[in-house]
Amino acid sequence: MQETINNIVEKVIKGEIQLHEIDNFLEANAAMVARRLAIERLTNSNLPSIGSTILDYAEIKNRNAENVIGAVQVPMGVIGPLRVNGDYARGEFYVPLATTEGALIASVNRGVKAVTLSGGTRVKIIFDGMARAPVFKLDSIIDVVDFIDWVKKHYEDLKHIAESTTSHGKLISVEPYVLGNNVWLRFIYDTGDAMGMNMATIATEKVCEYIEENFGRARCLAVSGNMCSDKKQSIVNSLHGRGKTVVAEALIPNDIITKVLKSDKNLIHEVNLRKNWAGGARAGTFFQYNAHFANIIAAIFLATGQDMAQVVESSSGYTWTEVRENGIYISVTLTSLEVGTVGGGTRLPTQREALSIMGVYGSGNPPGSNAKKFAEIIASTVLAGELNLLSALANKELGKAHLKLGRAAKV
Repeated sequence: MQETINNIVEKVIKGEIQLHEIDNFLEANAAMVARRLAIERLTNSNLPSIGSTILDYAEIKNRNAENVIGAVQVPMGVIGPLRVNGDYARGEFYVPLATTEGALIASVNRGVKAVTLSGGTRVKIIFDGMARAPVFKLDSIIDVVDFIDWVKKHYEDLKHIAESTTSHGKLISVEPYVLGNNVWLRFIYDTGDAMGMNMATIATEKVCEYIEENFGRARCLAVSGNMCSDKKQSIVNSLHGRGKTVVAEALIPNDIITKVLKSDKNLIHEVNLRKNWAGGARAGTFFQYNAHFANIIAAIFLATGQDMAQVVESSSGYTWTEVRENGIYISVTLTSLEVGTVGGGTRLPTQREALSIMGVYGSGNPPGSNAKKFAEIIASTVLAGELNLLSALANKELGKAHLKLGRAAKV
């Protein structure tokens, strides 16, 4: 086998075969090794760490990645116990975070301690549905009106066709949007425990074929017309939701603020108003009235095999605080959290184990309950992270924490 690998590497160096063609000559893991050795030769580099990570390319090929040469190592830590009082997540949980940012895990963990000692979070999922929005071209606005009316009248037919492509997905609604002679149909699906983007795409493509064949005056130009809106921040996602819209809240008593956060409720509240709301508005943000949702979302996504590009819309949201006589009220609203516990990267070994830490890997009973439980845990973790960062800013601790935990400096 080694001789075969060496022969293939030489052919790549000579330009006789391309990197992606190596899979045609070697079994999966041998192809991965050959590709890495070829890259070392082509770039005059040494890649022992990339190659040392245990990875079964046979399990990844045609599922998760192409042209694989190894894997990236990212430290994974854990926070907890975090008490969550949700409809699906009830009890105390440990949550894995994968990151290279020193101080992040420690920061979230202090917030977790404060939240748990305060009785935990309360969480509700307000909306649940994955969107895919194809764009159709029509000749005139007369055709546009006829088209929208036709779609409404044939909704049950469209629903039947969409659901024929999946054993789990259910079409919830179809929302039309118009610009001149262009029409976007925003299809919303219940996708169970899957994040569901691929499920929604396959179902919608089938529906588009039916529409073109049976309406006749509408041509689908793209199954994704950006009204979905996937991997982009958008007003439609903020208002209507994509994935799961989740709200988590907690009331942190005065003594916890003093003893654990070593802060002041009035200062925490003022930082939230002046940083997150006034600062966000002055900067021109439409979707990010928060301190660092993306920090926590990205770390959990990376640990659990979620689609990393969807951190963009999944981290959109709002942090709200109110000073109460007995403490501070804090809530976070994540408008479009897109997560799953089956499919995609969740099936990989380390990601599967990370999901198992929270008891959410795989399909839930009933279907969809694991993904909802996961979403409630994420929202609760985000709340803890927001609470601590607001406290750290109020205490003027942010720089000191990063010096100590990000640069190993004595402070």
